[in-house]
Amino acid sequence: MPSETIEFKNNAGLSLSARLDLPAGDPVATALLAHCFTCTKDLPAARRIAARLSAMGFAVMRFDFTGLGQSEGRFAQTDFTSNVDDLVAASAYLTDRNLTPSLLIGHSLGGAAVLKAAAQLPQIKGVVTVGAPFDPAHVTHHFASAIPDIIEKGSAEVTLGGRPFTIGKQFVEDVQGIEIETAVRNLNAALLVMHSPVNETVGIENASQIFGAARHPKSFVTLDKADHLLRSPEDAEYAAGVIAAWAERYIDVTRPAPPIGVPEGVTRVSEADPKGFLQDIRSGEKHHVLADEPQAYGGTNQGMSPYGFLAAGLGACTSMTIRMYARRKGWPLEHVSVDVTHDKMHAQDSDPATNVRIDNFRRAIHLSGPLTPEQTTRLMEIADKCPVHKTLEQSSRIETVLASGA
Repeated sequence: MPSETIEFKNNAGLSLSARLDLPAGDPVATALLAHCFTCTKDLPAARRIAARLSAMGFAVMRFDFTGLGQSEGRFAQTDFTSNVDDLVAASAYLTDRNLTPSLLIGHSLGGAAVLKAAAQLPQIKGVVTVGAPFDPAHVTHHFASAIPDIIEKGSAEVTLGGRPFTIGKQFVEDVQGIEIETAVRNLNAALLVMHSPVNETVGIENASQIFGAARHPKSFVTLDKADHLLRSPEDAEYAAGVIAAWAERYIDVTRPAPPIGVPEGVTRVSEADPKGFLQDIRSGEKHHVLADEPQAYGGTNQGMSPYGFLAAGLGACTSMTIRMYARRKGWPLEHVSVDVTHDKMHAQDSDPATNVRIDNFRRAIHLSGPLTPEQTTRLMEIADKCPVHKTLEQSSRIETVLASGA
């Protein structure tokens, strides 16, 4: 997927570093993603969510809050309110590029920030929180022992996630004065709350409070077994997939017209995991599936293999062709199913010295209903009229049998 490294100015005139992940074609909508407390835009979970959404046609911007990552400014001089201001500035930048965001996604404290920022962004149609606290002051428990020094001295260095950070007095005072219940109650957008019941950093009760304060439309999805940062690729991919599927229900998407001469539109396959083989597949306006390889071949087994899709296409076309013929004839076909297996075999008519192998597909067709033997025979003949069959048989062998007991 195309990706731009960009900078934009916040309200204080500081340059904030961002990455804009773009789909292969024109974006259908734009999402803005806020990272967790002391994290950066390059957190693996953020990258995976952005990749999944961009594969579905979204433009996604993720940026480093002031004083973090590659953004300018001193973290010690930031607070929760400045994070919200950074989000509003990011939205303004996207609007200037004709990419006005309609979806906000926030992780941990970033989740609380997007809930607060949504009140200033009336164009937002959907808000997603991942492991977000209901009370932003919850974050101070990470450095509770240092708070007296912070208040007395104006700032103090603390260790968070194995890294040193200087926390300023203004952050502690600001975050303790923030409440988001009113923002959640008045949220004029659909809400998706995602949280893990084993999250030890931000307890699951926070998700319950956010969900309880919100009005419909709202949804809750549990991230079973996931840690707070979604370190597991499987957990991050699951969260990304849920967000992508949920977003299309509430976000207005306008997909480009298919090219002339392609009546079914374009099937677009986008890599979802550069370290594995997971692929996002979109066909037409509404259909989205995953392709992958088994774990034994280096994949994560989250979708059918390419040959699995090929076999599925043959089976689906066969079943549809049989049903269409039986319906036209008025025959009592109650149900049809097709079991397809695939392997390689030596071509019977080829030169043995070339060791040529061809693809062999075997279809076992199950037909149910009070069909006469003649009707069954004719339906088996019709199976070979399947268009996908005709395409594959140009270079493959297709063996068709009536399943035992049919």
